[in-house]
Amino acid sequence: MSTDVVELVIESEQAMQRLAAVMAKHSGPDLVIFLSGNLGTGKTTFAQGFIRELGFDGIVKSPTYTLVEPYDLDDEKKCYHFDLYRLSEGEELEFTGARDYFDMDSICLVEWPEKAGAYLPEPDISCAFKMHDKGREVRLVANSEKGKHVMLRVIADASL
Repeated sequence: MSTDVVELVIESEQAMQRLAAVMAKHSGPDLVIFLSGNLGTGKTTFAQGFIRELGFDGIVKSPTYTLVEPYDLDDEKKCYHFDLYRLSEGEELEFTGARDYFDMDSICLVEWPEKAGAYLPEPDISCAFKMHDKGREVRLVANSEKGKHVMLRVIADASL
């Protein structure tokens, strides 16, 4: 199996959260993950499982109206969950100061990244979600060395 691309069929919400938890377990700061796909394909469910695995025990909500939801996990770890569905053009993201969130101490999960155009950094991992007759299909693509490192560890993790 290639460390650059992994395709999985996820049959339940619990399985989606388990995939996200495995990825989170092997992720560190300064990581950008794009979550793409139509409404209802599992992007927010994935984000919830990911953020919970990082240690957040509160409610993980979709930032559809606020664009970004920050999660302070501890003194050193931060996660920002973006939902860009409501952007009408990418430049709007620039006006929010979002560029400041993409720093060396943060993991950024970005739903609907295509709405921002060139106003986002390149992702380390791209996750494409789509409907499948058995649930959801998730295609993970490593776009950087950091992304490949995470993917290699996810592939090797026996809990999937």
